[in-house]
Amino acid sequence: MKLLCDQMLGTLAKWLRLLGFDTFYASSDISDDELLTIAEKEDRILITRDKQLILRAEKIGLRVTKIETYDLVMQIKKVLQENNMIIDERNILSRCSNCNTLLTKVSKEEVKGLVPPKVFEHHEIFWCCPNCNKIYWLGSHYENMREMIQKIKLS
Repeated sequence: MKLLCDQMLGTLAKWLRLLGFDTFYASSDISDDELLTIAEKEDRILITRDKQLILRAEKIGLRVTKIETYDLVMQIKKVLQENNMIIDERNILSRCSNCNTLLTKVSKEEVKGLVPPKVFEHHEIFWCCPNCNKIYWLGSHYENMREMIQKIKLS
């Protein structure tokens, strides 16, 4: 299932990526016409708050998830429930939160000098985005992310 979040939903797009979902995030320089074209060509579900965009998308037969809350957990739950999506533990943290590319596991030696010395010293497992070269590891933020995922599953 492929998703497209408009520019008003950047945090939601990031979290959907962290959960492993293929999520295109529209920057402010992409017009509504372009968004609709991308959603149609790539068979993506449009996720937006924009009422006019919703009407235009529905008129041409695109699938749309309308976001009405500012609560991130509720936004994620709405996307998942409305589109019959399930969080697959194997896919969590499999995509770059910046560019949506699938991550590649890399050796510790490959990141030497590219991550802070303390990170290099205390971690053994790393992933890299082959598109934007961002490096990931299970740092202190990982526990906060796991708590958020539990909230999503339980609420």
